[in-house]
Amino acid sequence: MRAIDTNVVVRHLVGDDPEQATRATAVIAAGQVFVSTTVLLESDWVLRSTYGYSSAQVATALRALAGLEEVTVEDPVLLAEALDQAERGMDFADALHLGAATQCEAMLTFDRRFIRAAADARITVREP
Repeated sequence: MRAIDTNVVVRHLVGDDPEQATRATAVIAAGQVFVSTTVLLESDWVLRSTYGYSSAQVATALRALAGLEEVTVEDPVLLAEALDQAERGMDFADALHLGAATQCEAMLTFDRRFIRAAADARITVREP
């Protein structure tokens, strides 16, 4: 199995550089590739900040990527739950942080938007 970096993921999804997009898609189609959670996180940031994707568009794109037979993601349950939360308005990075902390009694943050978005989360999100 080969791991792919953010730029390979983004080229595959966006196709803005035709030559690199072709190569990125060929790498994925050629067989098993691994996508780490950190690559997914960075891909979200790049797609939103550079390409103007909405959170819903990012969620759709990352679900499609993770759903490919050739793709293995680091933590499929964490990814699915984080994408669900992102589609309901939580920042994807915050959703990943929260999902990774499910064994904790609380997530402490000064980010009030995160606190509001996590009102229905399995663990309490609150200020310290």
